[in-house]
Amino acid sequence: MCKENHKAMGTGKVLLCQEVVKGVFHLVVDISEMNVCPQAGQFFMLKAEKSNVFLTRPISIYKIDKTEGKLKIHFLILQLGKGTKELCEMEVGKSITLTGPLGNGFSAPASNEKVAIIGGGIGVAPVAGFASTLKENSFDFFACFKSGSYGIEDVKANKLFITTDDGSVGVKGMLPAVFNADLISKEGYTAVYACGPEPMLKYVQQICKEMGIKCFLSMEARMACGVGACLGCTINTTEGNKRCCKDGPVFDGDILIFGEPRKNNSPKINPENKDFEPDLTCSVAGVKFQNPVIAASGTFGFGKEYEELVNVNALGGICSKGLTFEKKPGNTGIRLIETPSGIINSIGLQNPGIPHFIEHELPEMLKYKATSIANLSGSSIETYVEGAKLLDKTDIPMIELNISCPNVKKGGMGFGLEPDLAYEVVKEVRAVTTKPLMVKLSPNAPYLLKIVEAVINAGADAISMVNTFQAIAIDVERGTTIFDNVRAGLSGSAVKPIALRMVFDVCQFIKTLPAEKQVPVVGLGGITTWKDAVEFIMAGAAAVQVGTATFINPKAMEEIVDGMKAFMKRKGYKSIEEMKGIALN
Repeated sequence: MCKENHKAMGTGKVLLCQEVVKGVFHLVVDISEMNVCPQAGQFFMLKAEKSNVFLTRPISIYKIDKTEGKLKIHFLILQLGKGTKELCEMEVGKSITLTGPLGNGFSAPASNEKVAIIGGGIGVAPVAGFASTLKENSFDFFACFKSGSYGIEDVKANKLFITTDDGSVGVKGMLPAVFNADLISKEGYTAVYACGPEPMLKYVQQICKEMGIKCFLSMEARMACGVGACLGCTINTTEGNKRCCKDGPVFDGDILIFGEPRKNNSPKINPENKDFEPDLTCSVAGVKFQNPVIAASGTFGFGKEYEELVNVNALGGICSKGLTFEKKPGNTGIRLIETPSGIINSIGLQNPGIPHFIEHELPEMLKYKATSIANLSGSSIETYVEGAKLLDKTDIPMIELNISCPNVKKGGMGFGLEPDLAYEVVKEVRAVTTKPLMVKLSPNAPYLLKIVEAVINAGADAISMVNTFQAIAIDVERGTTIFDNVRAGLSGSAVKPIALRMVFDVCQFIKTLPAEKQVPVVGLGGITTWKDAVEFIMAGAAAVQVGTATFINPKAMEEIVDGMKAFMKRKGYKSIEEMKGIALN
């Protein structure tokens, strides 16, 4: 016998995983060995046994099947992101990890109540499961979808109402088209149970309040733990914050406080003007790029290294390997280790030197359609200046002045941590070159905005940020640090949220400066997908650089360009400029 209200963590066996309509999957899992008693309205935290996502996903129970001496749980899953995609691609016979059942579920209505049950989209699943526990024909059921229908095949309602946004099934329209004050009066409902998108639930709460009837609403919130510990899924109520996972997900509708709809800065698409090709071209300090995706310094060589794997001509730009006036052999010892969602590197600016670059690598770089950028570093102000003098005589369109490399003992990041030093090196380089000068900044600077102001005052035409984050790694078997230099540079998707915040802060700060000092920012740091790139542009970046993602997937930058174009077309953005900075306050 299973215990009431008992939750457990275990594994289940996948019995079925099948797409029922586009993007919605029916997953059936045998959880007989978990010894639990799930109830309608509860949920489980699910995760594929072999997963590339961090958190488990809360999925509501659709059906509970206790036949043939087994306990089978049915779920309906809307494929949205990586986590749900993994769940929707589960193979029959594979194991899946589960924690649950969680939450409070639905309470059965009194026998004398006339009940209306409402589901919107994937929210149909838990209320359809609840309906299956009630006496046949003892309730009316309302199901609302964008297009088509699913999950209601076994609903034994007295009356079944279906709406679709496109009119493909049932009544064309949304819930108010079938569930309104007139119908409530006519049918005499005394209780309403609902689950669906928040605007729908807000409407249900409002109409029920006007008609003086009770409603019970199943809410949704982002969760980490699912058991009430993390407090990440709180719901605003008249009784204070309530935890969706522990105090819900089903709440008395009278206590819920719905906020205003979130701000939407996206353009409104004219249905008659959908056939357009977005313009991905952009300009940074007067330098033109055919799209805003640039290969970051140190991750793409000089372009030739990747040309058999990647269509280099499809990229917006290529930033060269970090260059110094003199040839450098780089660091000794281990140079690279993998970390969760990233890498730590200690390359140490190994490069052939600027004279060699100008004679051998630069001519090949300039053949590509992608705009070339020379990344200039140095061990002293004098070597920065000498390198800039040589590059100034070439056809390179832009110099990226690297004052942020964390993997050298002299120069590099040392110049980018203090405003006075940053000002000095930029000023001296600015004096010897007419090339557009983009200064690459470190995320390790204690006073980042002061550094930004200093380099702009010194003559920077643009800023690129962020370079890698200082990190260390320890060999636990030997009890020693792994890198000869002890500290090295962390990059990869692990740093993206922090890098994005820094780019956002800097772009916000630059907007406060006089017009003549409002230089463009090129954002980088953990960009892996087109969505990452769009986030940086919406945070104010004029273009982006992609680095570590290329090691994972050599075609990552091409896919980012294609993904951005598809996104812009879908959302109605005609140019990069229309997206740039729209998220800034």
